[in-house]
Amino acid sequence: MGDRVESRRARRARGALESEVLAALWAGDGPVTPAAIQQSLGDDLAYTTVTTILARLEEKGLAERVPTGRGYAWRAVAAQEELAARQMKALLKRGETPTAVLQRFVEQLSPVEGAVLRSLLAGQTPPDAGPSSSDRSDGARGGD
Repeated sequence: MGDRVESRRARRARGALESEVLAALWAGDGPVTPAAIQQSLGDDLAYTTVTTILARLEEKGLAERVPTGRGYAWRAVAAQEELAARQMKALLKRGETPTAVLQRFVEQLSPVEGAVLRSLLAGQTPPDAGPSSSDRSDGARGGD
């Protein structure tokens, strides 16, 4: 049994399963059943594991349960952008020097992302940044 537990730990980072379940909720056209989520993850997850993760997401205000027929389905309450913003804020609160964290973050922005940030800080509607350049595999700042 120990090997099985170690195998599961090696497969997912902390919080990864919640992220995968949220992704399944966001991908749905409407409320999604735990069975559909279980199937979409294509894993050896138990149904009860999926329902436990959904309950945790509900406690965090990220998902809600919707009555459907004789059971329940679930839908995401928070958009992906809202969740990312919450995570960024939590990271800032954890550090002893939020200013240094923000500085490092800004240094890593592409020129387009920097322009968007400046527009937002000025209270203006930002230009359309298009696809995020933060998906670059080299992690380099654009324009350097």
